[in-house]
Amino acid sequence: METVMGLFTKDIQTFDDLFLHQLQDVYYAEHQITKALPKMIQKATDRGLKSGFAQHLTETEGQIARLEQIFELLGEKPKAVTCPAIDGIIKEANETAGEIADKAVLDAALIAAAQAVEHYEITRYGTLVTWAEQLGRDEIASILGQTLSEEYATDDKLTAMAKSKVNPKAEAVSASS
Repeated sequence: METVMGLFTKDIQTFDDLFLHQLQDVYYAEHQITKALPKMIQKATDRGLKSGFAQHLTETEGQIARLEQIFELLGEKPKAVTCPAIDGIIKEANETAGEIADKAVLDAALIAAAQAVEHYEITRYGTLVTWAEQLGRDEIASILGQTLSEEYATDDKLTAMAKSKVNPKAEAVSASS
């Protein structure tokens, strides 16, 4: 993976350039997520959460493959541009997780961190789908839409897991202190 620095560089002149830049941004983000998920799997104590993170790691690898397919459709080499937003979200998650001793509370924090990542991805993919449609790239919009659907589904699963099991366990720790 080639990574290039720069947020909005002078290389962005057209809407097509902006679209490509955002694809490169999310390509970087997905690679960073594949590095972060194994650590989250290791830290999680809830079996369902561990399993969910492992499933999402596999899903994320598929999302990277889809992005590479999109680059090919555009006649571009897959390239990443540094994404300070995802770097910040992951850094914050690592710092928070490092400060929590109780495993039940840690699991709740891991879900919150994972949802911050999902919400970032939902924002990016939602924008990219809209832009692809605007640019008349229906095949690319469809591919991006598959990923957007997966991101929404992951967020919904995390919410359900948090509400039904993980958050009540974390709350019980607070109540017993």
